[in-house]
Amino acid sequence: MATAGRSSPPRRANRLIYERSPYLQQHAHNPVDWYPWGQEAFDKAKRENKLIFLSVGYSTCHWCHVMEEESFKNQEIGEIMSKNFVCIKVDREERPDVDKVYMTFVQATSGGGGWPMSVWLTPDLRPFVGGTYFPPEDSAHHVGFRTVLLRIAEQWRQNQEALLQSSQRILEALRSLSRVGTQDQQAAPPAQEVLTTCFQQLSGSYDEEYGGFSQCPKFPTPVNLNFLFTYWALHRTTPEGARALQMSLHTLKMMAHGGIHDHIGQGFHRYSTDRHWHVPHFEKMLYDQGQLAVVYSRAFQISGDEFFADVAADILLYASRDLGSPAGGFYSAEDADSYPTATSSEKREGAFCVWAAEEVRALLPDPVEGAADGTTLGDVFMHYYGVKEDGNVSPRKDPHKELQGKNVLIAHSSPELTAAHFGLEPGQLSAVLQEGRRRLQAARAQRPRPHLDTKMLASWNGLMISGFAQAGAVLAKQEYVSRAAQAAGFVRRHLWEPGSGRLLRSCYRGEADVVEQSAAPIHGFLEDYVFVIQGLFDLYEASLDQSWLEWALQLQHTQDKLFWDPKGFAYFSSEAGDPSLLLRLKDDQDGAEPAANSVTVTNLLRAASYSGHMEWVEKAGQILAAFSERLQKIPLALPEMARATAVFHHTLKQVLILADGDGAGFLYRQLPFLSSLERKEGKATAYVCSNFTCSLPVTSPCALQELLCA
Repeated sequence: MATAGRSSPPRRANRLIYERSPYLQQHAHNPVDWYPWGQEAFDKAKRENKLIFLSVGYSTCHWCHVMEEESFKNQEIGEIMSKNFVCIKVDREERPDVDKVYMTFVQATSGGGGWPMSVWLTPDLRPFVGGTYFPPEDSAHHVGFRTVLLRIAEQWRQNQEALLQSSQRILEALRSLSRVGTQDQQAAPPAQEVLTTCFQQLSGSYDEEYGGFSQCPKFPTPVNLNFLFTYWALHRTTPEGARALQMSLHTLKMMAHGGIHDHIGQGFHRYSTDRHWHVPHFEKMLYDQGQLAVVYSRAFQISGDEFFADVAADILLYASRDLGSPAGGFYSAEDADSYPTATSSEKREGAFCVWAAEEVRALLPDPVEGAADGTTLGDVFMHYYGVKEDGNVSPRKDPHKELQGKNVLIAHSSPELTAAHFGLEPGQLSAVLQEGRRRLQAARAQRPRPHLDTKMLASWNGLMISGFAQAGAVLAKQEYVSRAAQAAGFVRRHLWEPGSGRLLRSCYRGEADVVEQSAAPIHGFLEDYVFVIQGLFDLYEASLDQSWLEWALQLQHTQDKLFWDPKGFAYFSSEAGDPSLLLRLKDDQDGAEPAANSVTVTNLLRAASYSGHMEWVEKAGQILAAFSERLQKIPLALPEMARATAVFHHTLKQVLILADGDGAGFLYRQLPFLSSLERKEGKATAYVCSNFTCSLPVTSPCALQELLCA
């Protein structure tokens, strides 16, 4: 981050010009005296007795762009901001700790949240007013940003003492509200109660027609789908188990058919604005691709339906091709907005992805052999993907009229019905659609691409490592496992300090694709450790390379040292010792990403199985105890932790296969009982163990399958 003593920024640029975050750099030429989060800004606020205006967003946030265009680029509003406030800009993906503190305040005081987040703070960083997006001027329904700025500045001049007292009361209330913990005598909640309640809550919110667990907007929510897979695995012979599987598979199919899935460029957009999965917010986030690759791979593993394997492969193709760094890691996101043409002066949401009917017809004019006279590739393609002459986007889902006359591709008709409609064989239809997608992709490649956020985060790279590793194991694709190993090597080289054993939060693409770091690197947060550790366990299980396992256990020890709460149990999201953070929080909700404590329960159980350190099993139980009340009342808020509750109460099985007779590896040093196990008759020999007590050895795959299914 920027530090005091730096030279003045170049003319017509502010201090953000020195930052590495693409989001902060996007605001470097605003007529606002922006500061990054840091001591220089804090000192100025105290020295000049000024309020702080804190603006938090991220590089691919559509409404962040809107507020910048309307307000932060406005000369008059910029002058009001700079004269009356110390203005601080934060990339929420770089500093999730800062974001979580003030988002907790905004959600508690307004009942909602989102980005851009706008919060006014006293000079000692206590919040007292907050919101999200503000339009620049007053209207019949909204107070404008200019008016809000002037009113708050006037309040500070006239009622400073009252504002300070109010902010102190707010901070005390936030501390009480955000406290998560337990006493050491409390036990983990019973699994069956938590699972049943979570299943009932998910079932009650399920959209029977289109899948998903809300009306609109609709997010992919892999945490819900993973929970349902686990629930099905434990209740396979019951009606409830069958419903759990049906809900998850139907949702995954509807998402893959919908416009939230990019049928031309692969991958998934962030969420759908409607219940049909049709019109998305068009940004693409790395964390979605990693989690969805896992859940579609699991869907294939459970169902045997190649459709799900194809979608998983589609996601990984996108992530590798468009988000992959030449250095081996993965970039964070692609923007929703882009220029419609190379000569356009104004970006539009979805411009890179949407189509006019005449464009499709022009690209696909060829007659289709065997179809009725005059039927073209375009006719078949448009029928299948719901393309309409005047566009297929409802005006209600297009408030800024950016998608007028355009089409978001959605598989409205089944392949069977489309083939029958045009008198085609299924194989012929598949070839027609494939050729159509190929031509549209080539045409789209000529359009201006959306902005790419080239920040690389440890946590999201961890999720992508899991995506490639698990898909590689399930789909038997060694190239996916190799890509996961490449990403893990990237994290080890660029986002880890071997001397301290600590992860770093982020690094950045520099000139000529060289990986660069900030002058003062940001150390990793809990989620960085948790998702990287999970990814390394997945990679070890896919590759059997014990170096990844050894590093995962090392990182788990570091996580314990930096984040564990020995009094209230569970892990804090951030380290102790940062005076600029008013609160150390523990996330209590699984959202677009699972909460770190949710994932770490399973991580700890895996770590104990691989190391024999049973104190990690105890820690897993203490986390569940700390969240016990929430798990028993509203497990829908924590479906990943509800799933982990089942894992905790159902002892993990260890499958040990002695293949090469090498007894000197890392696992033999960790688990002395392995030395008592032998290969039989020189053959690869398997043991199935639970709590370090093992079955009789078997030497055939069929016998091993019988043991695992027993």
